[in-house]
Amino acid sequence: MREIPGRRRKFSMRRGRRTALLGAALTCAAEWHWPILPGVGIPPGGRPGECGCPHPDCVVPGAHPFDPGLLAATTDARMVQWWWTNRPTAPIILATGDRAPSAVSLPAVAGARAVAALDLAGIAIGPVIATPTRWSLLVAPYSLEELGELLHRQDWVPSSLRFHGEGGYVALPPSQTGAGQVRWERAPRPAARGVLRPWLPQVGAVADALVEASANAPGGSSSELAY
Repeated sequence: MREIPGRRRKFSMRRGRRTALLGAALTCAAEWHWPILPGVGIPPGGRPGECGCPHPDCVVPGAHPFDPGLLAATTDARMVQWWWTNRPTAPIILATGDRAPSAVSLPAVAGARAVAALDLAGIAIGPVIATPTRWSLLVAPYSLEELGELLHRQDWVPSSLRFHGEGGYVALPPSQTGAGQVRWERAPRPAARGVLRPWLPQVGAVADALVEASANAPGGSSSELAY
């Protein structure tokens, strides 16, 4: 029986994506010590915006924990290997806060403006995660008290700006979610020579630019959270 070239290419691409997901998951857990777990993902043959969970109106399709829950997040390489061996296409979900990175997410247009403004001001930023609809800037862990003081100094905080601290989560590259492909807009870089864990800025260093960009972007005041 003659093998169909197109089918072989598709199989090779799927195998490549699965290998990339496992490799990325192991890097996050074993090298960077970021607690992760598999996300629910999207159903086979699902349409854009669909989620593998039973909620038809899911606001973060495919990009959230379901089974196991968020508390199962781990840095154990053996557990990560087992998860992605059994669920090779599952999104990589980072449990934010505590000793792991926190994050601030905002609409994609606002995210691009904020990153450009921070670059222009000479303010160093850390890893930036991008999806077609939202960007997330990873920052050093912050406490609720620190966040509260930071937001209190702002005249107004757009509802489209989201803070992912302890008890929160974000999807990491190269996950595929209901919103599309998750990628690095700015890839992680080592904190110092010989240190594998990526460098992260303090949330206060980037907050003003994120608030301003969110407020001025189209739909920046929207309360809807589109992922």
